[in-house]
Amino acid sequence: MAAITAAMVGELRAKTDAPMMECKKALTEADGDMAKAEEILRVKLGSKASKAASRITAEGVVAAYISGGKGALVEVNCETDFVTKNEDFLALANNCAKLVAENNPSDIAALSALPLDGGKTVEEVRSALVGKIGENMSIRRFKRFETGSKLVSYLHGTRIGVMVEFDGADEQVGKDVAMHIAAMKPVALSSDQVPADLIEKERSVANLKAAESGKPADIVTKMVEGSVQKYLKEVSLLNQTFVKNDKQTVEQMLKATNTTVKAFVMYIVGEGIEKKQDDFAAEVAAQVAAAKQA
Repeated sequence: MAAITAAMVGELRAKTDAPMMECKKALTEADGDMAKAEEILRVKLGSKASKAASRITAEGVVAAYISGGKGALVEVNCETDFVTKNEDFLALANNCAKLVAENNPSDIAALSALPLDGGKTVEEVRSALVGKIGENMSIRRFKRFETGSKLVSYLHGTRIGVMVEFDGADEQVGKDVAMHIAAMKPVALSSDQVPADLIEKERSVANLKAAESGKPADIVTKMVEGSVQKYLKEVSLLNQTFVKNDKQTVEQMLKATNTTVKAFVMYIVGEGIEKKQDDFAAEVAAQVAAAKQA
């Protein structure tokens, strides 16, 4: 049996970027043969990535990139909040935002096929990172802008991201709007742009509440319509009360500053993803049992 030295482990880690213990195990299994150890790691980490692929990714980060009238907002997900602090994971998210802005991929598959620095594709980098860290990761969604107007982004930490396309002389107004969106979370620019399914959902809830009042049908109809109109004002950006001045709506503030918001997008990490509720005690017990069997 060949002696496995720290230098050998370090060399294999430099070549594969795999965890130190995985490198040592691979070298031991390969009896010190570096090439064979690399192949073992490829198989093991590939298997690790494959097993991780079915796990829910409801944590993650939002990354933004703007340059020369082109911009992009991207959400990249992982399994735990711990990974969102990893430099390689953050670099992947930021690189994806830049690639989207500069290359205009049609979808996630097209983005995944684009090359990053060093020649590897986004998918190859993602897969290698899954193998290295041991968590599933996925590029969930992106929105690209290309415009002759102005673009501004706002990131609230890494969990909420906003990008706004606007016309106006004052850059700060655009930034204020982006921060307002992150705080108040409108679903559309104006009330007539609120998605029909959201309106119907609100109307259904309003109907149920109004029906319980026992009032005549014509009054119930008015109550429902009033609730729907109130909802539309609450979720449309232009109708919302401006967070920095509660005496103005956003629309009034924009008019006073001669600014026009043309479009916006907001991503909240994990929004709409059903998180798995783990039994932590059961998980620990399962890991202990597996260790004993090994």
